[in-house]
Amino acid sequence: MERAVRCLIQSPLPDPNRAGPSTLISAGDEHYLVDAGRGVLMRMAAAGVGAPNLRAVLLTHLHSDHITDLNDVITTRWVMTFEPAPLRVVGPVGTAAVVEHLLASLGPDIGYRIAHHADLDYPPPVTVTEVSDGLIDLGGAVTLTSAPTDHRPVEPSVGYRFEHGGAVVVTAGDTVPCDGLDRLCDGADALVHTVINKDVIAQLPFQRIKDTLGYHSSPAEAAQTAQRAGVGTLILTHYVPPFPPGGGAEWHDMAAAHFDGVIEVGDDLHRVEIPTETDSGD
Repeated sequence: MERAVRCLIQSPLPDPNRAGPSTLISAGDEHYLVDAGRGVLMRMAAAGVGAPNLRAVLLTHLHSDHITDLNDVITTRWVMTFEPAPLRVVGPVGTAAVVEHLLASLGPDIGYRIAHHADLDYPPPVTVTEVSDGLIDLGGAVTLTSAPTDHRPVEPSVGYRFEHGGAVVVTAGDTVPCDGLDRLCDGADALVHTVINKDVIAQLPFQRIKDTLGYHSSPAEAAQTAQRAGVGTLILTHYVPPFPPGGGAEWHDMAAAHFDGVIEVGDDLHRVEIPTETDSGD
């Protein structure tokens, strides 16, 4: 049974080697997309997963870089699924309004396609579940839990805990250390955490860029969260500023000073497998 965490795309800034923030969590044939940043379907294609294969899209918050290509996921699933298969979108309060506006913006395209294809006589089916704290019932083999995170003044924001076969993976989204994230991470096997290099950003002459320092975690802060919760593997993503392919040693070292476990730093499509109880023979 495959259990994989794949950081599909890892920087919110335009970069020739990276697209926007998104993580794919796979457990067997269940695939969960966390956030839908720029170029997500291209990276999913490289990972061998298409929009029709997704069990759900889970949004951590509604910043543009994390939802830029949600419209593409919605449209592509609709066109490439040959019978109605609602796309489940899970996110914090406000997600339903965003999806409603996205569908409205797609109105002309929806009309063109329905007029052109005799077997496509319905608009994109999307179901939205807004969450804050607690279990999320999507009816699959994976147990999902959300909890609030701290990305203020962007609020609400949430993180997610995935449990399957004894393996536990947490996706933090954008946040500073907080109680909700600590609860999600307690005893987890892996934590996927967004990070920025605060030492570099603090030296930039643009206040608008410096404003990001207060609501993102550094590699050290992400590592401290993982260490405090007893996490086994810390997976860094959302690099600002992005580093070139094959780089990242400095980011690893910044985290390693505060965390005793395994640290994963990589390029787009970086993949990490988390063993389940079945795999370990228990």
